[in-house]
Amino acid sequence: MRFLPLIWSGLWRKPGRTVLIFLQVAVAFALFGVLQGLKSGVEELIANARADLLIVHSRASLIMEGLPLGLIDQIRSVPGVKVVIPVELSGAIYQKPTQRLGVVAVRPDGHWQDAFTFHLSPDADAAFRRTRTGALVTDDLAQKYGWKVGDRIPLKSNTLQQTGSADWTFDIVGTFTDSDVAGGRQKILINYTYFDEARATGKGTVNHFNVAVTDSHRAAAVSDAIDRRFANSAHETRSESLRALAQQQMQSIGDLNFLIRAVVGAVLVALLFATATMMMQSIRERTPELAVLKTVGFSDRTLFFLVLAEALMVCVAGAACGLALANVVFPFAARVVPGLSMPWTVVVMGLGAAVLVALISAALPALRAARLTVVTALAQR
Repeated sequence: MRFLPLIWSGLWRKPGRTVLIFLQVAVAFALFGVLQGLKSGVEELIANARADLLIVHSRASLIMEGLPLGLIDQIRSVPGVKVVIPVELSGAIYQKPTQRLGVVAVRPDGHWQDAFTFHLSPDADAAFRRTRTGALVTDDLAQKYGWKVGDRIPLKSNTLQQTGSADWTFDIVGTFTDSDVAGGRQKILINYTYFDEARATGKGTVNHFNVAVTDSHRAAAVSDAIDRRFANSAHETRSESLRALAQQQMQSIGDLNFLIRAVVGAVLVALLFATATMMMQSIRERTPELAVLKTVGFSDRTLFFLVLAEALMVCVAGAACGLALANVVFPFAARVVPGLSMPWTVVVMGLGAAVLVALISAALPALRAARLTVVTALAQR
């Protein structure tokens, strides 16, 4: 602690240079925090996706091709299957074209919630089962539009009714939350039976089946058994766990890990060279001052650690500021990619990287300061 004033005065000998180094470090570690937080957040989302929940869809396409509702009994008879629920997906608009939401038609049979990541109260569940035109809305949607239980909401859907109208009306019977944040929060649940009877086309078909298995360790075996049952038929299926689908979605945008490592590595290397150059320039300008310190009794080792301490102070402070900025940005990023967050492991990694950058960049300047010859240094004045 007794050297702290000396370290502080050394840092602010050239305020402009110190501020520049600080800003470089802060920007670099803000980018580091955002990218590493994105990587960790996505990995956490995938790890939290249910491995015991299968999505059984047409082998041709997950979205474009439907499956007959009649396949449900054959799927239910596969050993290891716990619950099978038909699911039909569509889109709708509430009041304005910009207010889009997803419509998920389900058949609430038995323990239907076991085949979803939804959470709702027993009262909402009971009301949804007995109300043909009932709808469950997410808490986010209810708060956004001021909806409450008992309200009738008009929607304009891309699915036409038998009358040719695109207008649908549903009665809100409750709210729900969805732990599968990757699935989006702008959606409502409606009764599949009512929806299928009222629509003009696609009757008796579903987008996919949600299948809950009794044991997550047997999910792959159950998935293969379902697909074998419909192999070489007119309705071949492809069964994938929710976790596998999440992994495929991430792989579809490229090697995220490689991209993040490449960007972060390039930024840190550039920061390393910039910091080392500025530290070397600082030592060169302070050569006579360092010689005076040696004259009054400072050892080579002390000067070495004083220079390292200066680099550590500015790098760690800049990194902490940058990581704090990244943490502030993440709530806004989570609106685009729900569930993202920056875990503490990223903060620890960032501070550790800042220490490493400081030690490497300051090692050569510190060594130069330690090996400084008093007579030679004073002769340069």
